[in-house]
Amino acid sequence: MGALSKAGAVLAEPERWALFIDIDGTLLSVAPTPDAVTVPAGLVQLLEELADGLGGAMAILTGRRVTDADRLFAPLKLVISGVHGTELRSERGGPVTTLAPAIPGDVIEAMHNIAGIASGILVEEKGCGVAVHYRNAPVARRALETELAAIIAASAYDLVLRKGRKVLEAVPSGYSKGTALAALLSRPPFKGRRPVMVGDDVGDESAFLAAEQLGGMALRVAGEHFDKRGADFAGVASVRAWLKALRGRLARQKAATNPSSELG
Repeated sequence: MGALSKAGAVLAEPERWALFIDIDGTLLSVAPTPDAVTVPAGLVQLLEELADGLGGAMAILTGRRVTDADRLFAPLKLVISGVHGTELRSERGGPVTTLAPAIPGDVIEAMHNIAGIASGILVEEKGCGVAVHYRNAPVARRALETELAAIIAASAYDLVLRKGRKVLEAVPSGYSKGTALAALLSRPPFKGRRPVMVGDDVGDESAFLAAEQLGGMALRVAGEHFDKRGADFAGVASVRAWLKALRGRLARQKAATNPSSELG
């Protein structure tokens, strides 16, 4: 199935699909720091209408904390997995469950200490994870990878190093966006639908694989990880245009099955 036909398959029969989607580099353009991202006008309403139109079968899978995503998309509290599968809200507006222990204090301290390798490095504490952002210090990547690998190897806690777009993260082993996708797909309203995962980065690869293994598909967004030749979307704007088309398709289907719902 070609790139255009993959995205088009969801538009053709949206009732068959469960939508899983990343935030940074997929819904929102990447910014110099995590707090500097901007949410365009209309996106929150678009997400709400998509979740409603899909009967609730839409979830955010992100490396951010759930509280951070809630802040970005307020007042929405969508079904969401945060910090690479270690946080989960399985019902809209429901409680957030923390699935893994917090990162030990000695690991956090060690990661703050290596931030001195170069100016511009930002350490972000996420509860079940710690991210080291080097977007403003790209030449430090190799040194940071070496230091972080040593910290993880020395820790008694079972951690793995996850790479992303100008970020390196220490997170608990056994959790990923892929484990989150599989867990949600086993529950209503996702159960019985085919999963489609939309993402742009290394951290989304586990969810791509899970979606494909569970009878669905992956839609890749071009950027720093995927080039345009191997991607299904040229960038964030293309993803949002596709989501708007999906919203329109869902609205037309609703109107066709319930003519009285049409305005005018």
